[in-house]
Amino acid sequence: MVPYLPSEEPLFFVVAAAAVLAIGISKSGFSGGIGVLAVPLMAVFISPLAAAAIMLPILCVMDALSIWAYRRHWHRRNLLLLLPGAFVGLAAGALTFRYVDEAMIRLVLGLLTLGFGLHAFAAAGDRAEARPGRAATGIVCGALSGFTSFVAHAGGPPAKFFLLRQHLDKTVFVGTNVVFFFLINQAKVLPYAWLGQFSPDNLMASLLLAPLAPLGIWLGLRLHRHVPQDIFYRISYLLMILAGTKLLLDGGLALLF
Repeated sequence: MVPYLPSEEPLFFVVAAAAVLAIGISKSGFSGGIGVLAVPLMAVFISPLAAAAIMLPILCVMDALSIWAYRRHWHRRNLLLLLPGAFVGLAAGALTFRYVDEAMIRLVLGLLTLGFGLHAFAAAGDRAEARPGRAATGIVCGALSGFTSFVAHAGGPPAKFFLLRQHLDKTVFVGTNVVFFFLINQAKVLPYAWLGQFSPDNLMASLLLAPLAPLGIWLGLRLHRHVPQDIFYRISYLLMILAGTKLLLDGGLALLF
């Protein structure tokens, strides 16, 4: 019997259910940030690869629900800048998945994410006017996001690094992230299947957890409507700091031990 079926490890489903709810709230309300915590929490009970495979179908469900809510609120130019690099990054991640040093990727990404999050949070009270992001920055951030999303399940920070600096309207900011990761996660399905990540047991666990996805998305949408824009950005920066700290710890501990 696999170690994450309810009769064997019920605590796994308690932790996984809490993670799914938190990710849904974060994804639809504040454009993510908590997602990097899901796989490490679940990996206490199962392998990280199995945890990632279980989460991907659930993320696809969340993306489909979120994209309907934000269907009229996304930034076309930013998506056009991020997506080409992202698909190149996904392809690179699929081809090098078995060879890359995931710990080093998490460490470097954690340092960059934490540094930007701390700087942005400190300067949040003195934000400049919104301005378009540079094309080269968008392409590079898109590539990093696609690659790290595939190999380390942490694609959010590079995309947010690019978008948060523009100080978009909060709904447009979340909507752009939602559309971006809807396309990214859909593109990951076939490579994950090719790499043999969708076992019957993993898919059964996904099916058992999936009903919590709509609840998390609904709660996140309600919070998004009621949180003022200035506070929204502070929460987003705090989520980046949390994500950066987690990535840094995961990468550093893996390299040390």
